[in-house]
Amino acid sequence: MVKEEHEVAVLGPPYNAAPMQSTVINIRSSDTSVPDHVVWSLFNTLFLNWCCLGFVAYAYSVKSRDRKMVGDMIGAQSYASTAKCLNICALVIGLLLTIGLIVLLATGTVISIHALSQMMRRNGY
Repeated sequence: MVKEEHEVAVLGPPYNAAPMQSTVINIRSSDTSVPDHVVWSLFNTLFLNWCCLGFVAYAYSVKSRDRKMVGDMIGAQSYASTAKCLNICALVIGLLLTIGLIVLLATGTVISIHALSQMMRRNGY
């Protein structure tokens, strides 16, 4: 048995007539990563979508992510910049309209309670 093991070691690796092929994978490391703002856009779409700006920002964020996956960093940066601007607008408009609605409801409630109390005093209750 020792002799057979020795013979296999002496023979060496099997001979293959085909040339050896190798695969090279180039991984580009970019120092500047392009943020796609998908999470922010999704938040604006779900919670602050007064003027549908959140939905449009989400569409641009997805386009930015697609461009980034393809390797088009300039296109990804362009779509990400548009998504960022739309997200800022959606956030500001959404917050202003939400605060305005709360103030309007609070003011309307106070005025209604005041009018009701005056009406009750006039009728003698």
